[in-house]
Amino acid sequence: MKIYTKTGDKGTTALFGGTRVPKHHIRIETYGTVDELNSHIGLVRDQNVGKENKKTLMRVQDRLFTIGSILATDPEKATLKSGKERLNIPKVTSEDIELLEKEIDRMNESLPEMTHFILPGGHQSVSFCHIARCVCRRAERNATALFEIEAFDEQVLQYLNRLSDYLFVLARKLSHELQAEEIKWTPQKS
Repeated sequence: MKIYTKTGDKGTTALFGGTRVPKHHIRIETYGTVDELNSHIGLVRDQNVGKENKKTLMRVQDRLFTIGSILATDPEKATLKSGKERLNIPKVTSEDIELLEKEIDRMNESLPEMTHFILPGGHQSVSFCHIARCVCRRAERNATALFEIEAFDEQVLQYLNRLSDYLFVLARKLSHELQAEEIKWTPQKS
């Protein structure tokens, strides 16, 4: 596969199915942000996060590629008029969402109750989780904007929402394990 094709030299790119759109199109912005998120998840996975968390993070990265495929597909070209799928695009399943929920619950069991917002930071690994969480929230915002224009599988939105929660809890879990200070945010009065 050739890396450069020169087909995007004039500011357009092709979706799965062949439709060309401007590179600034909300669809491109959305799956580009998901790709950025996947890179940040890789950075989190490269930290000392434990074997089980690494396994979950690898599963997340796989699911983010699936989400990128869904978002990079022209919905009009994805199905035939009969409703049958034309392109073989993988799906995000309720089991994928439930895995994140189970991991959140598992990690939360050993954490102190949260009573305040928490300032991101305390340890480099924790900060990487918070950065990934913020990128995930941006991907979710972009995806909801795209969804208003062209609907796609709602489980993509649910997955991104749950993933940001997972990343927040993972940051707290790592803070706890690394004995990093978790600073509560208390608003300063002017």
